[in-house]
Amino acid sequence: MNDQDIIALYFDRNEQAIAETDKSYGKACMQVSMNILQSRPDAEECVNDTYLKTWNAIPPTRPDSLCAFVCRIARNLSLNRLRDLRRERRDRDMTLPLDELENCIPASMEDAGELADLLNGFLARLEESDRAIFMGRYWFSYPVEELAEAVKLAPKTVYKRLSKTRERLRAYLAERGYRV
Repeated sequence: MNDQDIIALYFDRNEQAIAETDKSYGKACMQVSMNILQSRPDAEECVNDTYLKTWNAIPPTRPDSLCAFVCRIARNLSLNRLRDLRRERRDRDMTLPLDELENCIPASMEDAGELADLLNGFLARLEESDRAIFMGRYWFSYPVEELAEAVKLAPKTVYKRLSKTRERLRAYLAERGYRV
């Protein structure tokens, strides 16, 4: 079943939409959630919550890409869950990949749309391999070791490339009047 057929099921309020979403994108959502949470029970809970949130969002929303839509929901729910877990455990050693970007993205930037446009412009300028590493780390939250294996580089090399890409992002934003 394609995305438009599944979305039509949501608009018809047919519960089969959830089963079809799970069949098509359940593994992708689980992978995103596991990369962030590193806990199967927590990831499963977030994926289940993803389906509920998708059910409540469609309609009125009609996403262009159902995969991107549900993966974004799973990612956001997983990040929220991780923040809650960090708060509960007072575990300051757990670092989110997004924490690495704190020194690149201005705290004063409140407009998410503006930030998205700037990031898209920045990503378009990157070489494909650097863009894949950046997205793998900061969108999909892959551990550096997994990224290194996927792109066939040493983890140390991936760390260096991420560091250089963050520096380039900081410079790119500074050129546009945003300073950290």
